Amino acid sequence: MGELTIPCMLMRGGTSRGPYLRLTDMPENRDQLAELLIKIMGSGHELQIDGLGGGNSLTSKVAMVGPSRTADADVEYLFAQVGIADKTVDFSPNCGNMLAGVAPFAVESGLVYANEGKTTVRIRNLNTNKLIHSTVLTPNKRVEYKGDVMISGANSPGAPIELTFLDVAGSKTGKLFPTGQKVDVIDGIPVTCIDAATPVMIVDASSLGKTGHEAPKDLDADDIFMQRLEALRRKAGLLMGMGDVSEKVIPKPILVSPPQTQGVICARYFVPNRCHKALAVTGSIAIVNALCNEGTLAQELVQAELGATAFKLEHPTGFIDLTANWQNGEVQSVSLVRTAKPIFSGLVYLN
Repeated sequence: MGELTIPCMLMRGGTSRGPYLRLTDMPENRDQLAELLIKIMGSGHELQIDGLGGGNSLTSKVAMVGPSRTADADVEYLFAQVGIADKTVDFSPNCGNMLAGVAPFAVESGLVYANEGKTTVRIRNLNTNKLIHSTVLTPNKRVEYKGDVMISGANSPGAPIELTFLDVAGSKTGKLFPTGQKVDVIDGIPVTCIDAATPVMIVDASSLGKTGHEAPKDLDADDIFMQRLEALRRKAGLLMGMGDVSEKVIPKPILVSPPQTQGVICARYFVPNRCHKALAVTGSIAIVNALCNEGTLAQELVQAELGATAFKLEHPTGFIDLTANWQNGEVQSVSLVRTAKPIFSGLVYLN
């Protein structure tokens, strides 16, 4: 047919979905790469009608995976958040949900040889330069996707994929508390600016006139609230040393409130101009680190037990369970279980 094509695997990773591509098929220049991803996803149209995007921030994500250039990892993973109506690409954040599909893709594409029973893939995230260990079931040395693990925000159960995020503090800023404070006040609103797996701004929902239990669509529809939250986010970005973040998706705003049921805390996570229908993996790790540090807004709000290891976080469609791993009085890593589902594998046309 004459058109240029590249191999692609479309997969649900956690509560997100997007194409998984090989880094070796991608241009190294970030501007050229961004232009290519905009074409692949069909950005510039609210339905992304000409591409693989699904017209939602959770389905306009791309994972690119390649061989590792360092001995401490097996593969490298570059994440891109691609705009929908806007032709934009942000390489600054990581995505822990898309990360759930990285180990399966690495095995399927021959980047990693599977072991009998289980295979642990050491992943270096190029967005944050942090390491994540992902363990997948590989009976007969093949990835097992079927299972009975249900995660909130996904339609179908799957086999467990264990993710352990190592050395999560300072993913982008180099510091767990980049402002030097556990609580800052921006425009009269107390916030906690914390950088663990991803930089976030945590706000008590009540300080913005919300319960924190609202449905995402209701928060999205409140234009005045959303404008105020964005203004706070941009000022938080400056305080965190990130400069002008108006064209970036980080730091992410998180509203927290007391739990409604058996969770430790309730969260509404923004991406950043729309409320997530569940809770991002990286955002949940940031919340856990806030709960583990005395004096943060989240810890004081619910009087979280210091030294706890198990955390159940409430979000709009259910819960996410995480485990904090402590060493010398500090959280060294955070673990959780996700699932992934392959949707198709083939060629994407670059016309």
